[in-house]
Amino acid sequence: MLAFKVTTVGASAGFILTKEAMARLKVQKGDTVYLTEAPDGSYRLTPYDPDFERQMTLAEEIMHEDREILRALAK
Repeated sequence: MLAFKVTTVGASAGFILTKEAMARLKVQKGDTVYLTEAPDGSYRLTPYDPDFERQMTLAEEIMHEDREILRALAK
């Protein structure tokens, strides 16, 4: 487990990711990370946008279900 101390960043509050934390999250300076709530009420810090992932899953399902229509439209 990694622990971080909340500190003042300008007029806001934030925390600094260590090199180890950045490596584990596979993020670099300037990347966006998301704090999401899990079903059990806990929170998760992730580099993946859960809304985008949900949209891509829906798009893949539509493309799979309607592949014949999409193939005809592509001609």
